[in-house]
Amino acid sequence: MSVEPNELVQVVAELKEDKVPVIVQRRLEAGDDPLNILHDCQEGMRLVGDQYGQGRYYISGLIMAGEILRQVMELIGPAIKNSRQESKSSGVILLGTVQADIHDLGKNIVNMLFTCHGFTVHDLGVDVPPARFVSETVRLKPDIVGLSGLLTASYDSMRETMVLLREATRDWPKPPYVVIGGGQIDQQVSQLVGTDYWVNEASEGLRLCQRLLSG
Repeated sequence: MSVEPNELVQVVAELKEDKVPVIVQRRLEAGDDPLNILHDCQEGMRLVGDQYGQGRYYISGLIMAGEILRQVMELIGPAIKNSRQESKSSGVILLGTVQADIHDLGKNIVNMLFTCHGFTVHDLGVDVPPARFVSETVRLKPDIVGLSGLLTASYDSMRETMVLLREATRDWPKPPYVVIGGGQIDQQVSQLVGTDYWVNEASEGLRLCQRLLSG
C-alpha cells in the first residue's frame, strides 16, 4: 500500500508515536529518498511547535516529538549511509549550539547527516560561547561554521559569534562560510545575525553546504 508524503507530516504533527515508524519503514521499502522522509518529519515537527506556541500542546508534547524524531533517525540513518555518494563538495564542518541554548536534537541530526555524506564534523556541543567558536575556527580552519539555536535568546549569541568570526578571519584568503540553523530561523534572523546563509531543516543545510563547497 502506498503512503502519501503528507500522511507522515500529519502523524508526526499528531504525535502518533506508533504510526510514524510504520510509515517511515514503508516508505523506505518503497525506495523513497530518506532525505524526503526527513523533510516530512521535520515539517511535522514544525507543526508541533506551532501547536505548542498556541497552547494546544504542553512541554510533554515537545518531548514526545523529539523522541519520535530520534526513532525516525534510527530507521533512516542506515538508508542515508547506503545512499551516500562521495563528492568533491565534502569538507570540514565546525558545528555547535550557541551560548544560551542547550537544545541538541537538530544539531545531532545535522552531525549524523553530514557525516554520512562524507563531511568531517567537529561538534562543540551545546551552550558554546562565541570565543570558543572563534578559537576552534582558528585551530581547525573549517570550510563551514554551523551555528545552531532554537531559542530566540540564542540570536544575540549568534550575532556576537558572527562579529568575532569576521574579525578573526578577516585576513584569511578564504574565510569559512557561516550558516545558522534552527526551527525558528528565517531571513529576518539571518539579517540580524549578519550572515547570508540560513536553514531550518537538516536536509536543506546539507544541500546548501554541498552547493557552497562545490562552487
